[in-house]
Amino acid sequence: MANKIINNGLSAFILVIWMGINIFLFVWFYLFYDLGDQFFYTRHLLGSALAWARAPAAVLNFNCMLVLLPVCRNLLSLIRGSFMCCGRTIRKQLDKNLSFHKLVAYMIALMTAVHVIAHLLNVEWYNNSRLGVYDKLSTALSDLEDTENTTYLNPIRKTDIDPQQIPTYLVFTTIAGLTGVIITLALILIITSSMEVIRRSYFEVFWYTHHLFIIFFAGLVFHGAGRIVRSQQTTDPPHNFTFCKDRTDDWGRIPECPIPQFAGGFPQTWMWVIAPMVLYLCERLLRFIRYMQTVTYRKIVMRPSKVLELQLVKSGFKMEVGQYVFLNCPAISQLEWHPFTMTSAPEEDFLSVHIRSAGDWTDKLIDIMQKLPEGAQGPKMGVDGPFGTASEDVFDYEVSMLVGAGIGVTPFASILKSIWYKFKDSNPKLRTRKIYFYWLCRETHAFEWFADLLQVLEKEMEERGMDHFLTYKLYLTGWDQSTANHVKVWVDDDTDVVTGLKQKTHYGRPIWDKEFEQVRKENPTSVVGTFLCGPQVLGKVLEKKCAKYSDVDPRKTKFYFNKENF
Repeated sequence: MANKIINNGLSAFILVIWMGINIFLFVWFYLFYDLGDQFFYTRHLLGSALAWARAPAAVLNFNCMLVLLPVCRNLLSLIRGSFMCCGRTIRKQLDKNLSFHKLVAYMIALMTAVHVIAHLLNVEWYNNSRLGVYDKLSTALSDLEDTENTTYLNPIRKTDIDPQQIPTYLVFTTIAGLTGVIITLALILIITSSMEVIRRSYFEVFWYTHHLFIIFFAGLVFHGAGRIVRSQQTTDPPHNFTFCKDRTDDWGRIPECPIPQFAGGFPQTWMWVIAPMVLYLCERLLRFIRYMQTVTYRKIVMRPSKVLELQLVKSGFKMEVGQYVFLNCPAISQLEWHPFTMTSAPEEDFLSVHIRSAGDWTDKLIDIMQKLPEGAQGPKMGVDGPFGTASEDVFDYEVSMLVGAGIGVTPFASILKSIWYKFKDSNPKLRTRKIYFYWLCRETHAFEWFADLLQVLEKEMEERGMDHFLTYKLYLTGWDQSTANHVKVWVDDDTDVVTGLKQKTHYGRPIWDKEFEQVRKENPTSVVGTFLCGPQVLGKVLEKKCAKYSDVDPRKTKFYFNKENF
């Protein structure tokens, strides 16, 4: 429990504060509209649906203010980087930006549903009041005209069409109704296209549909300008609803009951969202500037298992270990940007990425590169970044456990390269004294493009007498009978038959309890950072193991879980 508090305490605290603000806004505005004297007559027409429509609107304003901030990548990198002092715990929260973005989006979806349902009921009750279905007071309030001496309460002003068509007419001809339909449809498309199955299988659908947020925010700004919800205004002499509500025939005839006047509330949504919209606009402007900067190809290599390695050079580009960039290839798509973790080290004068075939965009890029003549430059490439990730913090721990699954090894390639350079240059600032590296792959070919780096590190550590510094284990999670037979023949060889390394490849999946127990035993008083770049399922397992094997005693081993998020 203590470790859970250490690892997730701040996250839980932030969520409690966020949820507390949501609840406060909902309750405050619900009571404001449900008990406020200025809405007495409005409540008479609409009942509790008035409060049920306005309270979610307040929560929507708050969450629409937040939803863009977690995707302002440059802002987050600025906060977690060198420009501002940002501790390890805060940086871990920034690495969960996409999770928070999704959580806020779910709240927006929920509050939108409540808001829309309540307003659909409001339109029906407005229409019935206009048609005189209810009591005398409802009819009198609906018949108020918009003249110099009074203002209307019921927004349904048109009565010369089929009564059944009046609600539809109101929804599609008023500012509030039309913008409400547009932003609701945009939100439905955004959320449904963001589902895991669509995002993974049809990324282009997700990418383009997600940009409907531009229409969503534009509609949101103008939505309140319709001023559908109206409140009673102060008159001279004042209209006392307690005395006058049962004397509708005397309105405007006796001093005690002047004709009540109403006005719509001032639009407030734009005040909530204007600052995030400006920040996001600056974000996109910076991305465009970076896109226009020249990028040249240093090397294009086709690795085994259909993995493309691109070595790119960009003037003034600086990176840290484990960071990622967004790539855009106009020859494939002018608008699509895709994230890739860099496999180069900060000490190198170029940036490199390894791109696995995983969809239409990557397939097209690989196909273009394969057709290039030897030594030719590839198509124009836009590079946006670098952006910070959890792997940046690997050297902040005395001991690090690095876990990569498949192409998820890419951030650790950068880390291991940087370690090699640090040892080569005898860097005194290297705080890390032990690294455990685990790589899980389904195919033997996948090991080939990364094995050469491990061979160099293996040799370097051996020459310096530091074999203990790097412990790595490679796991082949899928194999056939021919592979098994081949291994049996060469089982007594000094090097591994799959990778050529001295460390033999393991078959199957790691027994994590055994691995964590060994790390804890070998580092009895250390703070261990556990880093994963891989699937969510594995992440949940490792997070539980970090909590299980951390000691309550602060003087003993502690495990901190960190995961890459895209």
